[in-house]
Amino acid sequence: MAPTKVLIVEDSPVAMEVLQRLFKNAPEVEIVGTARNGQEALAMIPRVNPAVICTDFHMDTMDGLELTKQVMANYPRPILVLSNSVKSDDTKNVFALLQAGASDIYPKPVSGDYAEYEAIKQKILSKIKVLSGLTVKARPLN
Repeated sequence: MAPTKVLIVEDSPVAMEVLQRLFKNAPEVEIVGTARNGQEALAMIPRVNPAVICTDFHMDTMDGLELTKQVMANYPRPILVLSNSVKSDDTKNVFALLQAGASDIYPKPVSGDYAEYEAIKQKILSKIKVLSGLTVKARPLN
């Protein structure tokens, strides 16, 4: 089976490095591009044609919420939001992202503990696999 093409959108160099390491040795995922904000990601999507987009929520220029809205209006595909702002007590952010068309959310990995890192890696890879089989519908901008 061909690997799932993933675009990573993340403004933190440290978080970008962590995410790239998560996916590096995972044969089921191919990183087809990286972007530092939503605006860069939107410009890349037609060229790299990712099956799934993994994005942060808070970014300069264009944040993850606006990116989600733009993607769902122009290039509908599954979006996994990986952010510290989508924990269980961040219901306002979670609701806004899901309403905009995000397919799933998950707190950004923060631990350096190897066992926890591996568990998080498997959880995120599992989410990407499920999302890659999801059919999403376009949502017009309001």
